[in-house]
Amino acid sequence: MRKLTVLSVIVASLLLIGCGQEKSAETKAEVATPAKTETLAQKATKAVEATKEVANSAVAKAKEVVNDTATKAVETTKKVATAAAEKTAEVAKDAKKAVAKVVAPASTAPTAYSKCAGCHGKDGKMKALGKSEIIAGQAKADLVKKIGEYKAGTRNVAGMGALMKGQVAGLSDADIDAIATYVSGIK
Repeated sequence: MRKLTVLSVIVASLLLIGCGQEKSAETKAEVATPAKTETLAQKATKAVEATKEVANSAVAKAKEVVNDTATKAVETTKKVATAAAEKTAEVAKDAKKAVAKVVAPASTAPTAYSKCAGCHGKDGKMKALGKSEIIAGQAKADLVKKIGEYKAGTRNVAGMGALMKGQVAGLSDADIDAIATYVSGIK
Protein backbone atom coordinates (compact mmCIF):
# COMPACT_ATOMS: atom_id res chain seq x y z
CA MET A 1 0.00 0.00 0.00
CA ARG A 2 2.90 2.36 0.76
CA LYS A 3 4.43 1.67 -2.65
CA LEU A 4 1.12 2.53 -4.28
CA THR A 5 0.90 5.78 -2.31
CA VAL A 6 4.47 6.81 -3.15
CA LEU A 7 3.93 5.89 -6.77
CA SER A 8 0.73 7.95 -6.86
CA VAL A 9 2.52 10.95 -5.37
CA ILE A 10 5.31 10.68 -7.92
CA VAL A 11 2.90 10.37 -10.84
CA ALA A 12 0.84 13.29 -9.61
CA SER A 13 3.98 15.35 -9.14
CA LEU A 14 5.24 14.60 -12.62
CA LEU A 15 1.88 15.46 -14.14
CA LEU A 16 1.71 18.72 -12.28
CA ILE A 17 5.28 19.64 -13.14
CA GLY A 18 4.86 18.67 -16.77
CA CYS A 19 1.68 20.67 -17.12
CA GLY A 20 3.29 23.67 -15.49
CA GLN A 21 6.17 23.82 -18.01
CA GLU A 22 3.89 24.33 -20.96
CA LYS A 23 2.09 27.31 -19.55
CA SER A 24 2.86 30.80 -20.63
CA ALA A 25 4.80 33.32 -18.55
CA GLU A 26 1.58 34.89 -17.31
CA THR A 27 0.24 31.57 -16.14
CA LYS A 28 3.56 30.83 -14.47
CA ALA A 29 3.27 34.03 -12.55
CA GLU A 30 -0.22 33.09 -11.42
CA VAL A 31 0.82 29.58 -10.43
CA ALA A 32 3.66 30.94 -8.39
CA THR A 33 1.32 33.09 -6.34
CA PRO A 34 0.44 31.16 -3.20
CA ALA A 35 -2.81 33.01 -2.66
CA LYS A 36 -4.35 31.89 -5.98
CA THR A 37 -3.22 28.28 -6.20
CA GLU A 38 -2.56 25.33 -4.02
CA THR A 39 0.95 24.28 -3.31
CA LEU A 40 2.43 21.25 -4.94
CA ALA A 41 2.34 19.40 -1.62
CA GLN A 42 -1.38 20.07 -1.22
CA LYS A 43 -2.07 18.77 -4.72
CA ALA A 44 0.00 15.68 -4.04
CA THR A 45 -1.90 15.11 -0.80
CA LYS A 46 -5.21 15.42 -2.63
CA ALA A 47 -4.00 13.02 -5.31
CA VAL A 48 -2.94 10.54 -2.63
CA GLU A 49 -6.33 10.83 -0.91
CA ALA A 50 -8.15 10.32 -4.20
CA THR A 51 -5.97 7.29 -4.95
CA LYS A 52 -6.74 5.87 -1.50
CA GLU A 53 -10.48 6.30 -2.09
CA VAL A 54 -10.28 4.57 -5.47
CA ALA A 55 -8.17 1.77 -3.99
CA ASN A 56 -10.53 1.34 -1.03
CA SER A 57 -13.50 1.24 -3.38
CA ALA A 58 -11.77 -1.33 -5.59
CA VAL A 59 -10.92 -3.47 -2.55
CA ALA A 60 -14.52 -3.31 -1.32
CA LYS A 61 -15.83 -4.35 -4.74
CA ALA A 62 -13.26 -7.14 -4.94
CA LYS A 63 -14.35 -8.40 -1.50
CA GLU A 64 -17.98 -8.40 -2.65
CA VAL A 65 -17.12 -10.37 -5.78
CA VAL A 66 -15.03 -12.86 -3.81
CA ASN A 67 -17.78 -13.31 -1.20
CA ASP A 68 -20.44 -13.78 -3.87
CA THR A 69 -18.29 -16.26 -5.76
CA ALA A 70 -17.45 -18.16 -2.58
CA THR A 71 -21.12 -18.29 -1.57
CA LYS A 72 -22.09 -19.63 -4.98
CA ALA A 73 -19.27 -22.18 -4.86
CA VAL A 74 -20.40 -23.37 -1.43
CA GLU A 75 -24.01 -23.70 -2.62
CA THR A 76 -22.93 -25.61 -5.72
CA THR A 77 -20.70 -27.86 -3.65
CA LYS A 78 -23.57 -28.59 -1.26
CA LYS A 79 -25.86 -29.48 -4.16
CA VAL A 80 -23.24 -31.76 -5.73
CA ALA A 81 -22.46 -33.38 -2.37
CA THR A 82 -26.15 -33.95 -1.68
CA ALA A 83 -26.66 -35.49 -5.11
CA ALA A 84 -23.58 -37.69 -4.64
CA ALA A 85 -24.79 -38.79 -1.20
CA GLU A 86 -28.22 -39.65 -2.60
CA LYS A 87 -26.67 -41.59 -5.48
CA THR A 88 -24.32 -43.39 -3.09
CA ALA A 89 -27.25 -44.32 -0.86
CA GLU A 90 -29.15 -45.59 -3.90
CA VAL A 91 -26.18 -47.66 -5.09
CA ALA A 92 -25.66 -49.00 -1.56
CA LYS A 93 -29.32 -49.97 -1.37
CA ASP A 94 -29.06 -51.78 -4.72
CA ALA A 95 -25.85 -53.48 -3.61
CA LYS A 96 -27.50 -54.54 -0.36
CA LYS A 97 -30.38 -56.07 -2.31
CA ALA A 98 -27.95 -57.88 -4.62
CA VAL A 99 -25.97 -59.22 -1.66
CA ALA A 100 -29.18 -60.26 0.05
CA LYS A 101 -30.17 -62.29 -3.00
CA VAL A 102 -26.85 -64.09 -2.96
CA VAL A 103 -26.44 -64.43 0.79
CA ALA A 104 -30.05 -65.09 1.80
CA PRO A 105 -30.25 -68.63 0.42
CA ALA A 106 -27.10 -69.67 2.29
CA SER A 107 -28.31 -68.12 5.51
CA THR A 108 -31.75 -69.78 5.28
CA ALA A 109 -30.46 -73.27 4.52
CA PRO A 110 -32.24 -75.86 6.61
CA THR A 111 -30.11 -77.92 8.98
CA ALA A 112 -30.91 -81.05 6.99
CA TYR A 113 -29.15 -79.54 3.94
CA SER A 114 -25.80 -79.83 5.70
CA LYS A 115 -25.58 -83.46 4.46
CA CYS A 116 -26.16 -82.25 0.88
CA ALA A 117 -23.69 -79.36 1.05
CA GLY A 118 -20.72 -81.71 1.42
CA CYS A 119 -21.10 -82.90 -2.18
CA HIS A 120 -23.39 -80.36 -3.86
CA GLY A 121 -21.83 -77.25 -2.25
CA LYS A 122 -23.44 -74.76 0.08
CA ASP A 123 -25.21 -73.15 -2.87
CA GLY A 124 -26.12 -76.41 -4.68
CA LYS A 125 -24.07 -75.43 -7.73
CA MET A 126 -21.49 -78.24 -7.66
CA LYS A 127 -21.73 -81.56 -9.44
CA ALA A 128 -21.52 -84.08 -6.63
CA LEU A 129 -18.32 -86.10 -7.04
CA GLY A 130 -18.13 -84.60 -10.53
CA LYS A 131 -20.96 -86.89 -11.71
CA SER A 132 -24.37 -85.55 -10.71
CA GLU A 133 -26.39 -82.73 -12.08
CA ILE A 134 -26.41 -79.28 -10.46
CA ILE A 135 -29.37 -79.17 -8.11
CA ALA A 136 -29.63 -75.39 -7.54
CA GLY A 137 -32.76 -73.85 -9.04
CA GLN A 138 -34.55 -77.09 -9.89
CA ALA A 139 -38.29 -77.15 -9.36
CA LYS A 140 -39.36 -78.00 -5.81
CA ALA A 141 -41.73 -80.76 -6.91
CA ASP A 142 -38.95 -82.43 -8.98
CA LEU A 143 -36.53 -82.26 -6.06
CA VAL A 144 -39.07 -83.75 -3.64
CA LYS A 145 -39.74 -86.56 -6.15
CA LYS A 146 -36.03 -87.25 -6.78
CA ILE A 147 -35.07 -87.25 -3.09
CA GLY A 148 -38.04 -89.55 -2.37
CA GLU A 149 -36.86 -91.92 -5.11
CA TYR A 150 -33.31 -91.96 -3.71
CA LYS A 151 -34.74 -92.66 -0.23
CA ALA A 152 -36.84 -95.55 -1.61
CA GLY A 153 -33.80 -96.88 -3.55
CA THR A 154 -35.57 -96.57 -6.92
CA ARG A 155 -33.31 -93.85 -8.39
CA ASN A 156 -29.71 -94.38 -9.51
CA VAL A 157 -28.29 -91.56 -11.64
CA ALA A 158 -24.60 -91.92 -12.59
CA GLY A 159 -24.16 -94.74 -10.09
CA MET A 160 -25.01 -92.47 -7.15
CA GLY A 161 -28.15 -94.34 -6.03
CA ALA A 162 -26.59 -96.26 -3.12
CA LEU A 163 -24.67 -93.24 -1.83
CA MET A 164 -27.73 -91.01 -2.03
CA LYS A 165 -29.93 -93.63 -0.35
CA GLY A 166 -27.60 -93.61 2.66
CA GLN A 167 -27.58 -89.78 2.76
CA VAL A 168 -31.36 -89.31 2.62
CA ALA A 169 -32.48 -92.38 4.58
CA GLY A 170 -32.85 -90.49 7.85
CA LEU A 171 -34.69 -87.47 6.37
CA SER A 172 -38.31 -86.91 7.30
CA ASP A 173 -40.87 -85.65 4.80
CA ALA A 174 -40.59 -82.21 6.45
CA ASP A 175 -36.78 -82.28 6.00
CA ILE A 176 -37.15 -83.25 2.34
CA ASP A 177 -39.68 -80.45 1.81
CA ALA A 178 -37.38 -77.91 3.53
CA ILE A 179 -34.38 -79.00 1.43
CA ALA A 180 -36.40 -78.88 -1.79
CA THR A 181 -37.76 -75.42 -0.92
CA TYR A 182 -34.27 -74.12 -0.18
CA VAL A 183 -32.55 -75.63 -3.25
CA SER A 184 -35.33 -74.57 -5.63
CA GLY A 185 -34.95 -70.97 -4.38
CA ILE A 186 -31.24 -70.75 -5.23
CA LYS A 187 -30.61 -68.75 -8.39
